[in-house]
Amino acid sequence: MSAGELLGQIADVGRDTRRGGYSRHAFDAPERELRTWFVERAQRLGLDVETDRNGNLWAWWGAPGPDAVVTGSHLDSVPGGGAFDGPLGVSSALDAVESLQDKGFRPAKPVAVVVFAEEEGGRFGVPCLGSRLLTGSIDADRALALRDPDGVTFAEAAAATGLDAGRVGADPERLGLIGRFVELHVEQGRGLIDLGSPVAVGSSVIAHGRWRFSFTGQGNHAGATRIADRADPMLPAAGTVLAVRRLARGREDARATVGRLVPTPGGTNVIASTVDLWLDARVPGAETPELVEEITVAAREAAGSEGCELAVTRESYSGDVVFDEPLRRALGEWLGGPPELPTGAGHDAAILAGFVPSGMLYVRNPTGISHAPDEFAEDADVAAGARALTEVLERLAK
Repeated sequence: MSAGELLGQIADVGRDTRRGGYSRHAFDAPERELRTWFVERAQRLGLDVETDRNGNLWAWWGAPGPDAVVTGSHLDSVPGGGAFDGPLGVSSALDAVESLQDKGFRPAKPVAVVVFAEEEGGRFGVPCLGSRLLTGSIDADRALALRDPDGVTFAEAAAATGLDAGRVGADPERLGLIGRFVELHVEQGRGLIDLGSPVAVGSSVIAHGRWRFSFTGQGNHAGATRIADRADPMLPAAGTVLAVRRLARGREDARATVGRLVPTPGGTNVIASTVDLWLDARVPGAETPELVEEITVAAREAAGSEGCELAVTRESYSGDVVFDEPLRRALGEWLGGPPELPTGAGHDAAILAGFVPSGMLYVRNPTGISHAPDEFAEDADVAAGARALTEVLERLAK
């Protein structure tokens, strides 16, 4: 079954009628339905499926062993995300395995399709959580204590799916099985539109991180409290949003975004007592923390002028990643010299790149839009991406 047909099978899972697009988050009902779908599809191909200690799914073609060729992506989404971000890589991997089986190929090395948990961080706030836990890039106790917007901890959600919270954390034995990792993903930008190519090889991922800014003031009555008597945390929060744009504009190729702001208690006729906002900042090189520090200074000044307090917490950070050069060069040669693309989007491949040779393939997105309902890929380009991944897996597994 082709990658496009596989995507069609899950097109109704997790549709978000309020936001548009899809909302599929770690261990929620839509994501669990997608996990069941993946297990069934993999087993139809004769693959042996297992869940690791961190909730990542592995479908093995051949007995698990060292120097394995691993591909895959994720099935979760951002709130109101597109249909391709994550599932395209998983569907293309299943398509590639089936294509190789149909031609009678027998891998000389183990091959695995992996589905990483909580790649987007849409539920517990930390992106690439499954791959970070696998590699030990995040402390297990910290991960287990993460809470979703309803107050459910990662430990509680994991336990509800049958995971043993006591075993969550770094898994060097499993990590040591990976010889090469290649992730296929829809492009999250317009590079391939401008280059006129259906497929590209990933070159690098720019540094990025997430920070929470918590402003504390005095909750009060919206009608009975004079303006002069207020300590309203909404004002410094709003000022910080504006400062993010102003300060990011002053740095070349910087990206900084406030996409989430939560006032407490959140009543229309109530002055908020606290306001939390989340900053996503990305700058090539080592300048991301410098930009965040500039934003923090502006936020503290805004908080002080309103009589409020500010606490800033770094929730995640990854430095610049350059994908493995020999693997990148080989991908280009095997695929006939497609363009190479850097990206500002994070991926599980970028987490693994610090531990095992990793690479990426991108499939053209004609809208240039991602993390939104308008994300798209043409059927012909989806097929081209699956063919490219098939070629790569065959070469690596010989």
